[in-house]
Amino acid sequence: MADETKNGLDAVDEGPLSSKAVEAERTASSGDPRDHASVAALLETFPDSVQRHALMVGDQFVVWIDPSVSHEVLAWLKDDPDHQYDMMSDVTAVDYGGGKPVEVVYQMFSTVHKRALRIRCQLPLDALEIDSVVDLWNAANWLEREVYDLFGVTFHGHPDLRRILMPHDYAEGHPLRKDFPLRGRFSRAEQTRRALAQDVERFYLGEEIDPERPQEVAPVETGSLGDGGGAR
Repeated sequence: MADETKNGLDAVDEGPLSSKAVEAERTASSGDPRDHASVAALLETFPDSVQRHALMVGDQFVVWIDPSVSHEVLAWLKDDPDHQYDMMSDVTAVDYGGGKPVEVVYQMFSTVHKRALRIRCQLPLDALEIDSVVDLWNAANWLEREVYDLFGVTFHGHPDLRRILMPHDYAEGHPLRKDFPLRGRFSRAEQTRRALAQDVERFYLGEEIDPERPQEVAPVETGSLGDGGGAR
């Protein structure tokens, strides 16, 4: 019999459920690397660095590599004329929870060979760090900052590694980690206290908060909008 004393907020208090990574992997097969030139070449060129590969959702080849050589492998995929992954479509991360490693995910495309490839690197929770690829694809700059901000992954060599979505002094952690409480780590009272104590100069230019300058929007003259008559 269902517990009728529970309400909709109980699920929030109980926190997020772990992602069912094992079930997700059942939708994938190892695939034949000969069907993807870059996968076959990775297995031949970096046999000790490729941990496994899979064919996901029908046509997406995914290769897991040793994160300690990620920059070397990704640079080779970008520069080798037989592959030339000149577009870094996305850099993101996945936290499955339950103590499992956090995966950094690189989604690439070769406009030369019309070929897509996904590279994944598993990082243990006590060593969330990997080399930046901003020097290879400048598009990775803000993407790596987002992963740093929301998952806590440090990208060595990044030219400006700082938060991009949360305030620079945000003290509650990394919001997309599975161990992050849905209501945040601080109480509502503490969150409110911190919000009220913020210095507005962090968010506005000095001239924007000049007490001599009113902040109201200038009134619209009668007849200037909506009647087709123009301003009067």
